[in-house]
Amino acid sequence: MQQIINFLIREKNFILFLLLLSLSVFFTVQSNSYHKTKYINSANWISGGIYEKTNSISEYFHLKSYNDQLVDENKRLRTLIYNSNLTGKDSIIADSSLIEKYNFYSATIIKNSFSKPKNYLTLDKGTNDSIAQDMGVISSGGVIGIIENTSDNFSSAQSILNTLSKINAKFKKTDHFGTLIWDGKNPDIVQFIDVPGVAPVKIGDTIVTGGMSTIFPKNILIGKVKSFELDNSGNYYTLQVQLFNDMTNINHVFIIENADREEILELENSINE
Repeated sequence: MQQIINFLIREKNFILFLLLLSLSVFFTVQSNSYHKTKYINSANWISGGIYEKTNSISEYFHLKSYNDQLVDENKRLRTLIYNSNLTGKDSIIADSSLIEKYNFYSATIIKNSFSKPKNYLTLDKGTNDSIAQDMGVISSGGVIGIIENTSDNFSSAQSILNTLSKINAKFKKTDHFGTLIWDGKNPDIVQFIDVPGVAPVKIGDTIVTGGMSTIFPKNILIGKVKSFELDNSGNYYTLQVQLFNDMTNINHVFIIENADREEILELENSINE
């Protein structure tokens, strides 16, 4: 404290000069419109520069969060590819050629509905980006929907929150299958029906894609069991499944193409004929 007092005494003339200079500038600006205008313009230029730098810093940190999300999605995608059980249960792919069974395309959702009985999403990729009907749409949290229509640069997907949606699914811990539907009520909850009554069901069990279609690979996350009940006959369960995805807040997704789809469909059609 004594050093501060000594400094003020020693520099009293300079401090007085600064004070008087500040007062003179203040009164000059206040009494002269020209100087006042110059001052305001200078202040705006300085504050504008500060705001620009602040906004740049804010965008930088927002970009970091965005990049973290992409890293998480890429990790999830990499895990999906190398642990998709294409060569056997709980095995890691040894044959790199099998990775080419599915192609993945990144996309951004530009429109999303979730409050209607029949909800759809619009994506910023279309036929020019190799997107076609009946490709699966997923995010880092799991299944989003299925491509229904495409144009040159855009596509629409039937959301998992659509009363027309039917997705083959199973328990992650067993091979008991069923069908995933939505009753049009809660955007966080879907229904898992036609599950055999002999299946060992527990609250908290993870539900994943069953892989019995040409749309989704096996073992893509969907959600976890929130509640369940047997029908009157005791033969089948109906389960309420809490989605891993927040369908009201999704942006970046992956579109899945099954490279063997046409061959599989051609074979199935020949059998039906």
